Amino acid sequence: MTLHIDPYQYTLQKSVSCCGVGLHSGRTVNLSIKPAPEDSGIRFFRTDIQPTEPIQAHMDMVVDTRLATTIGNERIQVSTTEHLLAALKAFGIDNAEIELDSREVPIMDGSAEPFFQLIKSSGKKKQKSFKKILKITQPIHYDDGEKSISISPYNGFKVTGEICFDDTVIQNQKFSLDLSPENFGQEISKARTFGYVEQVEELWANGLALGSTLDNVIAIHWNRKSVLNEDGLRFDDEFIRHKVLDLVGDLSLLGCPILGHVNAYKTGHTEHFHFMKAIAASPHCWEVVEVQKNGSIPIQMNVSKNSQNKTGTFLPFLNNRDAQPAAA
Repeated sequence: MTLHIDPYQYTLQKSVSCCGVGLHSGRTVNLSIKPAPEDSGIRFFRTDIQPTEPIQAHMDMVVDTRLATTIGNERIQVSTTEHLLAALKAFGIDNAEIELDSREVPIMDGSAEPFFQLIKSSGKKKQKSFKKILKITQPIHYDDGEKSISISPYNGFKVTGEICFDDTVIQNQKFSLDLSPENFGQEISKARTFGYVEQVEELWANGLALGSTLDNVIAIHWNRKSVLNEDGLRFDDEFIRHKVLDLVGDLSLLGCPILGHVNAYKTGHTEHFHFMKAIAASPHCWEVVEVQKNGSIPIQMNVSKNSQNKTGTFLPFLNNRDAQPAAA
């Protein structure tokens, strides 16, 4: 059996920009997404800090997973990366430079839709190098109490998420998505982040979530039976759709496309990070495949596990299998 995909790497056709507020700081953020060289991956640049330096969108750079996924080093951090990374992943962008003048990626409307439309307005440009793909050959599991996440062999990239709450407005929700630009745009890009109204009030009291409003967060009512947002929900199961969106964005930090089916139960950013560590620590369960020029990947084949190229930056998930976030 053979899977046919576009073999080439892609970057943006042209630079695009937007402006919004940081969810936690409440500060205005100017963000630009620019074309980047092949094999460079996704890199963030803080223009408000000089001298600036690239922060690779990679699991080794995760420094915090509380409330959002933050990447960086001791001097420079970028938080709330997951929605933008999910949009880039879904649209098939392998290489991009992201410039922003604050610590947070702007929250926009709380979903990935504004970023997805921004990237679509740019279009994508084919590059000369071929894609390298992480192909799962045996199941990998990560468990943390009642929370669990696994990946198994699959002819494509599929994500299944499930959540279970006592709240009437959420209860048990499950959603599956075979990732493609069309499916992403129609099924999960518009799903917004959510929280209990009293949790938001507590964050405000602690100097966090200063940019959160009913325009960018689904606020669950104190009675747990409804939401405070006047327009209601965009989907009956918007909560799990947003969880799947977050998972797609977080898993892009592996540094390359994935062939596998992910199943996640009651997970968040911290579990996603530890799951990526589990994948990197299980080389007997995956292969790194360079897509053939005709766009095919033979599902049964012997391939080299050498993921390093001339720049040493593409597919860097093998670099540090013992990475730990500074706070999780």
